[in-house]
Amino acid sequence: MGWGWVLLILLFGVGCDAPPKTPAALDLPVYFTADINGRLVPCGCFSGQHGGMTRLRTVLEAEANAAGLRVDVGDALSGTADFEVIQYRYQLQAFGDLHYDALNLGHREAGLSAAQLRELAGKSPVPLVSANLLDAATRQPVVAPYRIVERGGFKIAVIGVLDAVGLEDRLGSGLVVEPMESALGVLLPKVRPQVDLIVLLAFTDEPGMARLAQQFYELNVILGGRVRQPAQELKRENRSVIYFTTNESRALGFLGLLLKGPSDFSVQGNEIRLLHDRIPEAAAVVALAKAYRAEVRTARLALDDPERLQADQVPGVRTAASYVGSESCLTCHPEAAAKWKDSGHAHAFETLARVDADADPRCLSCHTVGFGTPSGYRRELGAARLTQVGCESCHGPGSLHVRQYQGDTSVSFKVRPLGEGDCRKCHYGEFSRPFDWATFWPKVAHGTKAVPPAQP
Repeated sequence: MGWGWVLLILLFGVGCDAPPKTPAALDLPVYFTADINGRLVPCGCFSGQHGGMTRLRTVLEAEANAAGLRVDVGDALSGTADFEVIQYRYQLQAFGDLHYDALNLGHREAGLSAAQLRELAGKSPVPLVSANLLDAATRQPVVAPYRIVERGGFKIAVIGVLDAVGLEDRLGSGLVVEPMESALGVLLPKVRPQVDLIVLLAFTDEPGMARLAQQFYELNVILGGRVRQPAQELKRENRSVIYFTTNESRALGFLGLLLKGPSDFSVQGNEIRLLHDRIPEAAAVVALAKAYRAEVRTARLALDDPERLQADQVPGVRTAASYVGSESCLTCHPEAAAKWKDSGHAHAFETLARVDADADPRCLSCHTVGFGTPSGYRRELGAARLTQVGCESCHGPGSLHVRQYQGDTSVSFKVRPLGEGDCRKCHYGEFSRPFDWATFWPKVAHGTKAVPPAQP
């Protein structure tokens, strides 16, 4: 062989590929949320409220780490009503602006129909994922089962699953749920050779997460969300680390990983961060919330149709009484009227109007009289009648009571007594300051003195 050939071999080799270059170790911050429950912004009924995607954006923008992984474990949606689906579209836009990598489907999302989920997934700026929520007709995942993202030369698979427990009577039309174990048993052998790290978004409880970790050694990180409270500490099971959060947008999960090679990683830090009221609310998400409220104000919704509300009631339990408004009560009950006029209840609707939420169905049930019932407040009424938290908000529809005291002897009706549970229908969680019956009731307490019935 001549020297020319030797030089060519030295310069170009003999046709063998060079060994792949191993990427350097990667700091991978993982940010995850769950149970946002429609909270683009905090409720706003009181000052000092925590949470909201407004504060989530502020925190994530401050991190400014392009290598970070951002995911949601599920239940970002608040419900399946038409206005809640409208709101979810604005949430998806907010997730996109926050550079989320994947959104798992939780129980609330699984309450939508297969057609709705396909439409939402097709327009979402962030991939929706679920490996075991299937189209009932085709038995194929209704959205992508997973996605692979690349960070610093490493490939990371983000897989979504949800637990079927608790979904029996809530599952949307055209959907079935395959057992999580069955879906992962088929999927993981295909995905594992393609990636360096597998992150499972598992909308299940703590025993469910532990069970998956025990059964599948391929899982590196399991992030959960169907829990009662955020994790107090990082858990390890088999070859997986397990972490979880919840709490209606008030908590952000953080997991700091150092990725060194395929399934070779260490945890550098972990924290559940409270999105407290001292965190400024991002103007961009506030604008999305205003856009949602502007759209829903002019939208024709199912609950705007009294006939549909009547049809939705359970046969045999339809009330004979209807709402008449607080004005019908005040003359005969002057002491209670004076107490009411001095309370915040008498101005509840005005607080909505100040923040352009006076047509938002999520707010109206606790700021009007009888909203969501055939004879109660309707959005088309505006501020004309049945607004504020009035007498009938607590005591129930009063038409029969009024008829009786106007002399209708065919009516025998008693206003039911009230208890702490009546207040807690609206005064709970973020919708109230910490509620204590013994403290709050004296502020609105009114007597049982009644006006004698009119003589026939």
